[in-house]
Amino acid sequence: MSKRDRKRELPPVPEALPAPAVDAHTHLDACGAKTPDEVRAMVDRAQGAGVGRVVTVADDIASAEWAVEASTWDDRVFAAVALHPTRTKDFDDADRQVLERLVEHPRVVAVGETGLDYYWDYSPPEPQQEAFRWHIDLAKRAGKPLMIHDREAHQDILRILAEEGAPETVVFHCFSGDAEFARSCVDAGYVLSFAGTATFRNANAKPLREAAQLVPLDQFVVETDAPFLTPHPFRGRPNEPYCVNYTLQDLAELRGMTLEELVVATTATAERVFRFDQA
Repeated sequence: MSKRDRKRELPPVPEALPAPAVDAHTHLDACGAKTPDEVRAMVDRAQGAGVGRVVTVADDIASAEWAVEASTWDDRVFAAVALHPTRTKDFDDADRQVLERLVEHPRVVAVGETGLDYYWDYSPPEPQQEAFRWHIDLAKRAGKPLMIHDREAHQDILRILAEEGAPETVVFHCFSGDAEFARSCVDAGYVLSFAGTATFRNANAKPLREAAQLVPLDQFVVETDAPFLTPHPFRGRPNEPYCVNYTLQDLAELRGMTLEELVVATTATAERVFRFDQA
């Protein structure tokens, strides 16, 4: 097999974890699962690796509609709905009405992903911040966690949360800060979700790995953000929810814990945050 073909190949499905895990943030539709059978097959692969539940997350209005529908196809799938910050340039009242309707669905366990993204220039900061404030209010009105996308916008994220008053539960999806920023988030009571980026071995990942060591377990969850950010040692290859298994293995070693201890702890935090039993 050529190097190019290997890059297109999914990583092997690892041996099942010692306890059931949760993928706290994935995009099943972007992974290629469009139909009920495809969703079940993808979640079956995750189940085989010990990942028993997934939260599939929207980034636009069409994917929000799809995520809610997909969450009714399989009891292991839950949904989060919002408009991604990079898409907020043309956020209008019609979009708001759709999200207000969808967030009331019992299978929707979070408002997300929302926040700020200053890396891309698809949407200027002003409409991003306005949309972020609206999503904060929506999460509070719905009584559901706020799932944050934060890319190169740490201080503005914290400032706006403080100005608006954060919802009871805030999750920093794919946490990307260093130890100092992690402490600020932990002190504020926020939950930090770590993806495959926390397993990378390049110099840029060192501050993130330091952050992953200090977060209390009751504020710590794991995710894939699939199909992106495939964990080490498969970085660059396609990602699926079962690959959260690899992230858990790596982070358990990093934190000096047994794999079972970390899986049990992160699952308990995910269950408390997303209240799966009420969905």
